[in-house]
Amino acid sequence: MFDLTDKIALVTGASRGVGKGITLGLAEANTTVYVTGRTTEPGEGPEGLPGTVLDTAREAGKLGGKVIAVPCDHRDDSQVRRVFDRIFAEQEHLDILVNNVWGGYEGMAENGKFTWSLPFWEQPLSRWDKMFQAGVRAHYVAGVLAARDMVRRKRGLIINISFWSAQKLIGNVPYGVAKAATDKLTVYMAQELRPYNVAVISLYPGLVRTESVMRAAEFLDLSNSESPQFIGRAVAALASDPDIMKHSGKVSVAAAIAREYGFTDIDGRQPEPLTPDTV
Repeated sequence: MFDLTDKIALVTGASRGVGKGITLGLAEANTTVYVTGRTTEPGEGPEGLPGTVLDTAREAGKLGGKVIAVPCDHRDDSQVRRVFDRIFAEQEHLDILVNNVWGGYEGMAENGKFTWSLPFWEQPLSRWDKMFQAGVRAHYVAGVLAARDMVRRKRGLIINISFWSAQKLIGNVPYGVAKAATDKLTVYMAQELRPYNVAVISLYPGLVRTESVMRAAEFLDLSNSESPQFIGRAVAALASDPDIMKHSGKVSVAAAIAREYGFTDIDGRQPEPLTPDTV
């Protein structure tokens, strides 16, 4: 499908969900992938969700490439620096950074009450901090460390995982503001990196069948859903494009990328791209 044999990638927040799926998609393209995550022992996942960063590395490694798990809490800059130091020591460079880490879905219920969809004045203030510390700020810090190497080499790709809540109120106010900030981060990073041939893209998934989503499967219409690996194939497609700069600074939708580059989901289906009117 896509061949990234000589490429080095870092996927942040890959113990489960979209991050794990991105790792699977890059592994099947024969990429060398470093994956970070906080969960290293079964049962330690937020909200009791399954999966560890070590599990992701083992499963993805069976598809191809080389996958290396590096436990990391992206709220701690010293841990993040150690991740990049290891990559540069072992590989000497980084071609692809996927900023996926996200702490915003933790604590969706407090004291037995589901607070995710409450108006902003009834939201716990901690939700804002989680979304920005383990989301927007974490993306910025990793972007800074990756860009220094990419600028020197005059090539590279940074993908920030975002969503339609950046453009439309979905879920709650902090969620939308965090995703809007992520999209702005993409736009401004792309402007400053364009002279160095480094692309920065915001990538939107659709309804992804993550571990969390499947917990509520009986209440959802999954007819147009995507496997986690589907967005990984979108990342691989973008990373394979020699004319990737045409996408830099823009929002890309995984299902639209599938149509542009001619790939399908793992079940052979091609999901319909979501729009602000259909999300």
